[in-house]
Amino acid sequence: MKIVFQLANPLIMPLCLLVLLAGCGATTTIDQYRPSEQPMVIAEGERIVLLGRRDAADYETDLAYIDCVSKIVQAAGIDVLDEQAFIDAIYPWFEPRTAPKGLVHLRQLLQQPQIRQQIDRQALRYLVWLDGSTESQDTSGSISCAVGPGVGGCFGFAKWDKLSTYEAVIWDLHSLQEQGRLRVDSEGSSYLIGAVAPIPLLTPVKSDACNGMGNQLSSFFSTP
Repeated sequence: MKIVFQLANPLIMPLCLLVLLAGCGATTTIDQYRPSEQPMVIAEGERIVLLGRRDAADYETDLAYIDCVSKIVQAAGIDVLDEQAFIDAIYPWFEPRTAPKGLVHLRQLLQQPQIRQQIDRQALRYLVWLDGSTESQDTSGSISCAVGPGVGGCFGFAKWDKLSTYEAVIWDLHSLQEQGRLRVDSEGSSYLIGAVAPIPLLTPVKSDACNGMGNQLSSFFSTP
């Protein structure tokens, strides 16, 4: 669908903006599973690490999203080991081609003394896998821009939907058991209005997904 128009009445645009701003919020849904309602205790000196899934050369979980969630968890008083520092310390066992996809593989890895020693040296108690992405979909409308002698501008309207879907899986590196799962879905619509200059009205779905994941993940843990 293509929509191109010019607003003849200058009073229409402020009204349109108010209507769209009212609908620019994201809708966020959080689902969680944990075997026990009791929070997972992190003793003094222990840390967790957040790792993004990287299953192929052309796919990896957004690094900015991992960093965003890590900062929220750290702000809750939980010591988070830097992802790259962990990967370098355990190299090459958590590179994309070798990283354990399940607990069976993890248990096999930790039977090797040098890997267990590195885990203990880093004082790691929990490993959190983060996986997901943000996608744009259902784009409609268009913006037309033109420049002429002494005049120029953009007119039109475009809309697109965005969906952020992320999942966290928590592994206990002592008991070698899964201790919980989190899934966050955040969706909303963004707009671009052509009113002489393009006016973007963007819905922060990824930011909302980060806040939801970070705050809920922090509630899984208890510190001294």
